[in-house]
Amino acid sequence: MLKKAVMRQYWRIQQSQAMISLGFWTATLTLLVWPYVSWRFDSSDKLLFIPMTYLGLLGIAVLVLSLVLLAGFLYDVIFGLWRDHVTITQERNPFTTYKLNPTWGIVIAQTNEILRRVAPDDEEVQRYCKFVDRMLVWNSKEEIWARAMSSWREIMGDEDPFLFYLDEETRQNLDEAASRLEDF
Repeated sequence: MLKKAVMRQYWRIQQSQAMISLGFWTATLTLLVWPYVSWRFDSSDKLLFIPMTYLGLLGIAVLVLSLVLLAGFLYDVIFGLWRDHVTITQERNPFTTYKLNPTWGIVIAQTNEILRRVAPDDEEVQRYCKFVDRMLVWNSKEEIWARAMSSWREIMGDEDPFLFYLDEETRQNLDEAASRLEDF
């Protein structure tokens, strides 16, 4: 539980980091450059009732923001460096490799049941269906499934979210795991 709480806070920091760092970049570089160009802007001169000092600082800030956005554009459009990053992120995501989220589990279970009924005499199809059944039972032991079960009850108001493809013991274990969850 502690690990998950720490990771949630870390994620929140990461989400705000982009906007905050853009502000820091702008302020820092503007103030670093200002001493070198301040002699060009006389504070007693005004343009549209705005002191030239403020216009100079604003001009530097706009230039810095433009350079940062240009760097982002080059990174994204010209060099496409994000593509490898996305590929690696997908490879590391267990829900794109071997785990199922509960909604996909329902869809796969329905498809599996249709396949089981369409080819009841085909041993290979039945063997495959049994594998899918085992995979669904294994996935149902994950916390995300307990969270989904809890949400179906609390948010949707469904007292008995019935997952037909799970045996009674697995369903009961999932119910117990869902009832033990702490909501944040």
